[in-house]
Amino acid sequence: QVQLVESGGGVVQAGGSLRLSCAASGIIFSHYVMGWYRQTPGKQRELVASITPGGSTNYANSVKGRFTISRDNAKNTVYLQMNSLKPEDTAVYYCNAVLSMYSYWGQGTQVTVSS
Repeated sequence: QVQLVESGGGVVQAGGSLRLSCAASGIIFSHYVMGWYRQTPGKQRELVASITPGGSTNYANSVKGRFTISRDNAKNTVYLQMNSLKPEDTAVYYCNAVLSMYSYWGQGTQVTVSS
């Protein structure tokens, strides 16, 4: 049974920081591309950042220079360090694991940035 469990969301003032974590189980974590997505009501889920098994990263233009994705294969965990947060970063953040045709999602964690 695959599980992705996100944590670390919350309420923060603009300019503040949060670190999201996603702990994976039931998969060979080191083989998967891991990603963070976010979604606000009425909008499509969008990619925030991703990291390959080899450590290559990709970021949405809106978060470049502010967010950092990383992974710890020994802990089966992917992180998203979010700095200089803006009100427009408010969303539910989801963890995603992809390998070939297999794609798994976490339940999401709410991030709210107050102005």
